[in-house]
Amino acid sequence: MTKQSLHSARTAAAPFIMPAAGMMLAMLLLLCMLLAPRAALADNLASMRNTELPTLPVKQTAARFISLEGRLLALTDDRSWLLSEDRKSWTALEYRAPYALASAAGEKQSYLISGSAGAMQVVSKVERLKLRNSTVEASDLPPLPPLTQAFAAALGDKLYVAGYGASGAPQLLALDTAAPGASWETLPAWDGKGASISSLAAQNSSVLLTLRGAEGQGDRLLRWKARTGWEEMKPVPGAVLPGAARATGQAHVLYLARPAGKANAAPELHTYHTITGSWAVSSIPPGAPEAAAQQSGELAAGWANGLLHAYTGADGSQHIAYTEIVSGKRLLKTFDWFVIVAYLAGMLGIGWYCYIREKRNSTSDFFVGGRSIPFWAAGISLYAANTSSISYIAIPAKAFETNWQYMTNNLVAVVALTFVAVAVVPLLRRLDLMSVFHYLEIRFHPSIRMIASLICILVQIGSRMSVILLLPSLAIATITGIDVTWSIIIMGGFTIIYTAMGGMKAVVWTDFVQLFVKMGGALFAIGFIIWKLDGGVMEFVNVAAAESKTKLFDFSWDLTQPTVWGFIFLVLFDVVLTFPKDQVLMQRVLSTKSAKEATRSIWTFAAISIPGGFIFYTIGTALYTYYKSHPERMNPLLNVDATFPLFIAAELPTGITGLIIAGILAAAMATLSGIMNSVATLASVDFYEKLVKNPTPKKSVVFAEAATVATGLIGIAAALLLSRFNAHSLFDVSIELAGLLSGGFAGAYTLGMFTRRANWQGVAIGIVCSSILTTVCWTFKIVHPYFYLPISIMLCIVFGYLASYLFPAPKQSLAGLTIYADKP
Repeated sequence: MTKQSLHSARTAAAPFIMPAAGMMLAMLLLLCMLLAPRAALADNLASMRNTELPTLPVKQTAARFISLEGRLLALTDDRSWLLSEDRKSWTALEYRAPYALASAAGEKQSYLISGSAGAMQVVSKVERLKLRNSTVEASDLPPLPPLTQAFAAALGDKLYVAGYGASGAPQLLALDTAAPGASWETLPAWDGKGASISSLAAQNSSVLLTLRGAEGQGDRLLRWKARTGWEEMKPVPGAVLPGAARATGQAHVLYLARPAGKANAAPELHTYHTITGSWAVSSIPPGAPEAAAQQSGELAAGWANGLLHAYTGADGSQHIAYTEIVSGKRLLKTFDWFVIVAYLAGMLGIGWYCYIREKRNSTSDFFVGGRSIPFWAAGISLYAANTSSISYIAIPAKAFETNWQYMTNNLVAVVALTFVAVAVVPLLRRLDLMSVFHYLEIRFHPSIRMIASLICILVQIGSRMSVILLLPSLAIATITGIDVTWSIIIMGGFTIIYTAMGGMKAVVWTDFVQLFVKMGGALFAIGFIIWKLDGGVMEFVNVAAAESKTKLFDFSWDLTQPTVWGFIFLVLFDVVLTFPKDQVLMQRVLSTKSAKEATRSIWTFAAISIPGGFIFYTIGTALYTYYKSHPERMNPLLNVDATFPLFIAAELPTGITGLIIAGILAAAMATLSGIMNSVATLASVDFYEKLVKNPTPKKSVVFAEAATVATGLIGIAAALLLSRFNAHSLFDVSIELAGLLSGGFAGAYTLGMFTRRANWQGVAIGIVCSSILTTVCWTFKIVHPYFYLPISIMLCIVFGYLASYLFPAPKQSLAGLTIYADKP
């Protein structure tokens, strides 16, 4: 057999060899899952530690403790004291505080509220405290109106103060400390005149107030949110020590409280989860100071990951007991590593197979798989690329925190894909493009192509790769204790290798395998969570229904919320009018054999999207049901995006953990490989081949391989940078960045395909105006981040079309370039 005939035979067999290899790997992972030992559940990944901090080196007792930039500051009558970083000694500072009545600590700054020392203790002065070279710097904030029983809490740049006014009426005040010239805002007050306040906390867009309960009963808990106002929540299982509240993580509040009716009992650490509304109680561990039950000279405050309780002991000195939450890790077992290694080896194997059998001097083979990808494989790859680690981790977290409203986007998008499959995709596939931005050059001007391509590259690396790399790395760190930095490097490195080796064919066929791995892990997770519920399926259904956790549609006109109208608006501009803007998705469509096959790939994509979306949202609802019944199994120090990884680490048996981690890796790597290949394609086709002299296909492929590696390395660096920020929801971050960066150029496709009058000068003006005005919307937070992208696209279309009338109409033939013109 000749080399040419052998190559032809391999090419013909590829569509069968790749799925077979993928199915074998998927079956191997399933076998690993079934043979996994039924190990006992891991210990809770959050434990409690009680220590006694050193007493102050003076006879005076502290009048108040403040958390100041992670350090503990004690205030006495004539000076202040700073606890050393090793928690073993106190250092005297010159700062002398006024008569402190309340304090609050945020992530970056702390606040002290002071006033008169009389019986009424009326507050007036507010200071912002900062630590500079072991010196406390205080700056005055706008003074408060007279308040008694004042308590304070900080959330971001907002400072909240609750108390009773001169008339005895309850008051809740807020101050935006970052706004120049801001003044105190009066918020709606709670219903409870005269009730004694015991604590105030702010967490997860809420203000939480506890009021002293009736004799022998726990304290009342009231929650205020801007949208819903005040609500009565499940009461505290005890009496909160004054000021003993501390927000931790992104959804928990810690409380020190004595059991109801037991005034001399030792205080217990209680955790309240603001999403499920559940309480968990953890008694102080054995060995805690017995004197902690005494009440003489009591003082409580939040610091770091816990709460401290200061009291006067029998010897007359002040003792400081400190109770904190400590995170644990679950180390992977040998069988878990076997499953993960089997998956990673399979990915490299597919990349190597594509490498040794393909000619390296064909840009068509490397960029669009020789236009030989079957429609069903391209459709599956489209879905795999669209369900990244954002789907696997952030979407369950979003459903856990809220409901299924974001799923409305999937449903509306499937309808929109009908139009895309019929009108848009065939038009572009017939042009035999490699870079979808080549269309903008044909329709408008080379400069529009290069500007749009450059923006797309920045969007893919900055807003997508960074988030997609970081999310699973956070999950793996939560599960195994492997440092986030190493997780990012390892995952990005493996993806770089098989993508650079195999090109688009490796991307598509690894996507095929990864779909089975990640969906198999997701389905198993749902079944396992429901099986773990005491009430099984019925408990899941009842809780979800009672608390509207499966709510899909919001028909309100509130532009600050994700409503049905917002999703229709988004999909109209993001899918119907501008689907070609996404090179990652379009490159798979362009890899099919014909325009008819390209249309079928979109149908396949749409058919998988709805059931796939429901699977990931169901995971979030199942997690909500489980942790509502078992709040003690949560880790108060983790963020909301870590909810699913926490369950994987703490609840799943050996082997299954490895399977789910493989699924998380598959979800991320499927999208990462597509981004790397697409960015390499754009860099090679839109820039290298346009700017260098006499480019050859072989040189273009070599450049693309180098660009793949460079893209991966830059994406890794961006993910490492993003890991330094504590974003509440990376799902929301990805939406914001995509809207701010990619909306402008996307409108160029609408102007090109749906109008005859638009010209390149008008499009350029539209892109600039859109970018500026969308940034204004983001700066002033005018609308929900979900609206940034459609608004940006709409502005580009409107300004671009109107500006086109300032310049001559296009003179070239538009045949085959718009949905109106005759085909060439």
